[in-house]
Amino acid sequence: MSDLHWLTIREAGERLEARDASASELLDAVLARIAETEPHVHAFVTVMEDSARAEAEAADRRAGAGERLGPLDGIPIGVKDLCHTKGVVTSAGSKVLEGFVPKQDAVVVERLRTGGAVIVGKTVTHEFAYGQDIPPTRNSWDHRCYPGGSSAGSGVSVAVGSAFGAIGTDTGGSIRVPASVNGIVGLKPTAGRVSRRGVVPMSPTLDTVGPLARTVEDCALILNVIAGGDDATVIDEPVPDYASGLTERLDGLRVGVERSYFFYEGVRDDVRAAAEEAIDTLGQQGAKVVEVPMIDHIELASAVGITVLVADTSEWHRTFLREHGDLYVQATRIMLQLGELVPATAYVRAQKVRSLVRDGLRNAFEQHEIDALVAPTIPLTTMPVEMLSVDLTGTGETALSGFLHHCFLANVTGVPAMTVPIGFSDELLPIGLQLYGRPFGEAALFRIAHAYQEATDWHRRHPEVGRVVA
Repeated sequence: MSDLHWLTIREAGERLEARDASASELLDAVLARIAETEPHVHAFVTVMEDSARAEAEAADRRAGAGERLGPLDGIPIGVKDLCHTKGVVTSAGSKVLEGFVPKQDAVVVERLRTGGAVIVGKTVTHEFAYGQDIPPTRNSWDHRCYPGGSSAGSGVSVAVGSAFGAIGTDTGGSIRVPASVNGIVGLKPTAGRVSRRGVVPMSPTLDTVGPLARTVEDCALILNVIAGGDDATVIDEPVPDYASGLTERLDGLRVGVERSYFFYEGVRDDVRAAAEEAIDTLGQQGAKVVEVPMIDHIELASAVGITVLVADTSEWHRTFLREHGDLYVQATRIMLQLGELVPATAYVRAQKVRSLVRDGLRNAFEQHEIDALVAPTIPLTTMPVEMLSVDLTGTGETALSGFLHHCFLANVTGVPAMTVPIGFSDELLPIGLQLYGRPFGEAALFRIAHAYQEATDWHRRHPEVGRVVA
């Protein structure tokens, strides 16, 4: 089999520009990889081979005429099954939407197509991204293990080479956790940076749409294409060229480390050690590492996020729940019914406290003049699926609650957050470093994470599909 599927988006684009490879050849490599890996990882719910071939052939014609549309032209990309795709079933992982065929693309899909991307297929998600069911997707490094939440199909497809990049959604960590536990890069953009129109919602005030890829540069190239828009879900803010400012040095940038919240006792020793080593590497690349004391109200982020999420989600499903309640997975239906019991006063109170959390984070960035806040992406590595709800530390905290503890802050406050691979656990499972940024501060996150990748090679390691940790 060709190794074209392991090229980065930048490398593949250079091959296309030089006519050393064709978009059709890239697609063939990805389709072959899908055939090889899908029996093990189940990342795709639909493979769009016929339309993808037509798109690849169109990209080859443009390349032949010297008219490539940009860095994504001819590049195979996966799209989460929450995103409407014209003429292709979008079921959101649920029997409730079984057979639903959208009449138009989601804006994010439309922008990918306009940029010449080849949409290779729809990736698996939990039912309506709610995380109450267990889809067939399995972790790329150990197929017994948790693949990372509702964008797991997108994360796994990128990790195993069955897509060069993918689109996910993030309401409480569902881009960052799949990226972290599969050893790739994932970005939750600033709220309002990428259009949500045409994406099946979970919580309109927490949801974001963003890219997953094997390198920071590739994530930047995807965000260049999908950011912006003119609908009500997008904030009118100029879109910079995120890939243009990437350098090896970080001189002049300040990176904050808050230890009370992000390095608490629930963080595994090997995760802690990998994060500390990564922070040292950022310092060696020229960044000023700044110790940040406990951020005001940060401990309330998870409670606020959960209250808002369950109420928002139940409100959106209200009609479906009454008309098609029997079609939901039982656990999802129970959570939706539970959400309807959240008092309006609790919801309003949560939104008020949310402002306090947002102000606390903003003040920390301003007071300490930092460009990013860094921490382990999650306090643990992945683990066997059956262990997710087990109290592993004797504190009452489960793996899932730990994931929310580290990730929900970005959704509650609306700031961008990125994860980048920084090593492996004792069981050879990936570990990620999370970078929180200022609103619309994605460029700084890309610069910091790219410099880290230039100094390390964790992102160049690929999983052996079908491997089981002893």
